Amino acid sequence: MEKPTFILAALLLWNFGLLIVDHIHFQYNGFLFGLMLLSIARLCQKRYLEGALLFAVLLHFKHIYVYVAPAYGIYLLRSYCFTANNADGSVKWRSFSFLHVTLMGLTVCLVSALSLGPFVVLGQLPQVISRLFPFKRGLCHAYWAPNFWALYNAVDKALTVVGLKYNFLDPTKIPKASMTGGLVQEFQHTVLPSVTPLATLICTLVSILPSVFCLWFKPQGPRGFLQCVVLCALSSFMFGWHVHEKAILLAILPLSLLSVQRAKDAGIYLILTTTGHFSLFPLLFTLPELPIKILLMLLFTIYSFSSLKSLFRRERPLLNWLETIYLVQLVPLEIFCEIIFPLTPWKLTLPFVPLLLTSVYCALGITYAWLKLYVSVLTEPIPVRQKAE
Repeated sequence: MEKPTFILAALLLWNFGLLIVDHIHFQYNGFLFGLMLLSIARLCQKRYLEGALLFAVLLHFKHIYVYVAPAYGIYLLRSYCFTANNADGSVKWRSFSFLHVTLMGLTVCLVSALSLGPFVVLGQLPQVISRLFPFKRGLCHAYWAPNFWALYNAVDKALTVVGLKYNFLDPTKIPKASMTGGLVQEFQHTVLPSVTPLATLICTLVSILPSVFCLWFKPQGPRGFLQCVVLCALSSFMFGWHVHEKAILLAILPLSLLSVQRAKDAGIYLILTTTGHFSLFPLLFTLPELPIKILLMLLFTIYSFSSLKSLFRRERPLLNWLETIYLVQLVPLEIFCEIIFPLTPWKLTLPFVPLLLTSVYCALGITYAWLKLYVSVLTEPIPVRQKAE
């Protein structure tokens, strides 16, 4: 039970977030993540066409997986379309294979034709596209996903409160509870510049580029591919337009594969998983669900910490004291949001406060995990043996 394979199986199959989203909140993420993990496995086994086919099918099942498409595209181009490297690890341009590109292109186009062909024939493709990218829903969901824009909104809200208190702002020109009204709609920021879909797209692309460059210029095989998948998922989560809190699972599950390989990745996994799973608590908001979600998360979190600590017991501690303090503070935050706050008069006048506190506090942890993983990837040296390979 201390083998990495068993621990990984438990972390994937007993994943708290996937369990509550699929079986209590009720969606259909489980089999989609199964396809994603299967495609990753096929690429790691160098069965590239199978991996490309599975990912193309996955992408047409649910377009949110376009978040990680850059990692797949660059890895397939680097490992399958170019068939050889130079001694220093750089790509050998003469090894480009038109046959491999053609085969991969046909595979992807076949899936696209089967999926979108009926809509094209019936002239309904514009309808499909308008529903895939609903920009009219606004920058954030009714409950802010714990990302950069949650912090941005919180700063704007704080500046608005200070501005009104010291008469820097005109109260008649400020929309009432535009960001915290619990509605899915477009809204304007009061003090900070309002964010457009184009701005979020640019931020997302810029945040993804370093990980993609590392995958191309510092190839590290399947491990480098997995790191790029996680960073693409996290970067899109951090800066995407109208991101749902459930999208954090797109980074947590692939990171599970890395967590059983190195202590450094295990530490990042524990921070991201604990914080990301806690941010899903508002999905289950009724009183009977309170003990269920708390006990389930405790079971998974205790197992994650104990199993990974046992696996890397000869290594340095997985978390430093500051990271430990941050995670422990989730306990009083939950007590305040679920028990204390409902008993106060603020429940009627400021009902969004528990969601705001949860979103902002979790956003700090997820941002920290994203930055820590990025620093780890960018500063990681390439072994000489791996270059030659």
